[in-house]
Amino acid sequence: MPAPDPAPAPEGVGRIDPVDRAHLTGRSRPTPPIARYSASPGLADLVERYWVPVWSLTSPQTQTTLQHPVCLLVTTPTYARFYGVARGASSVTLEGDGWAVGVLLRPAAGGLLAGGSVAPLVDGETTVDALTTVDGPLLVDRVRRAMADDPYAEASHRAAIAAYEETLGGLLPVDEEGAAVNRVVDLVAGLPVDARVADLAAASGFSERTLQRLVTRRVGITPKWLLQRRRLHDAVERLKAGETSLAAMAADLGYTDQAHFTRDFRTVTGLTPGRYLADQPGAS
Repeated sequence: MPAPDPAPAPEGVGRIDPVDRAHLTGRSRPTPPIARYSASPGLADLVERYWVPVWSLTSPQTQTTLQHPVCLLVTTPTYARFYGVARGASSVTLEGDGWAVGVLLRPAAGGLLAGGSVAPLVDGETTVDALTTVDGPLLVDRVRRAMADDPYAEASHRAAIAAYEETLGGLLPVDEEGAAVNRVVDLVAGLPVDARVADLAAASGFSERTLQRLVTRRVGITPKWLLQRRRLHDAVERLKAGETSLAAMAADLGYTDQAHFTRDFRTVTGLTPGRYLADQPGAS
């Protein structure tokens, strides 16, 4: 029996197109246009946003990101995957003509889709078809048919998003622990950039041990990693903006010296901050 056509995207899904701090772009690292859309208000506890890149390339391009501390859903014409958090930089190579429709999930959503702890999925993935919490094959079919006629059209994007929203809506309401981990990850963005785990525990009202268990089970990584990833995202944003004083940046980000900042940045991205800065469009 054929799957029903996706309904129009629910009211409240808006085009947002923010600059994403997670993307390690530069002159030698171009990226195709990416349309980004907000989640409808009813899905705000499960979805941060949707993104839709569409490309037509004469030579391969490798896209590298420092993933946000959440799981992802990604459907393309050739695969559909559910990704856990990637602790290092993650890369994908784009070739020829193609598209993807991705979902940047909220922290609570990973465990609801996985049906338990997401820790086993860290630095890993599974197919959407393998998920037992949603009808993965139906979802993938609906997204692909929505994008088939014209992947550049916003109407196609919205139809694909509608398929995601209808499927993910079946996971609501978010459980109490899921709501708690959403709040913890949100708190990280509001803390001073040099905050430590004790500061996050105090802000959340949890003991450090309880915080560790919660974040490990629902996100797959540690609270310390959350804080470090926020610092690196801040660094990427400042380097993209052309900030050249790396010593001042290191101090602002809470590092004892520039060498520690350089080591952390290079360990995760494979680049020194200076090399990444030199690759930015505005660099001399």
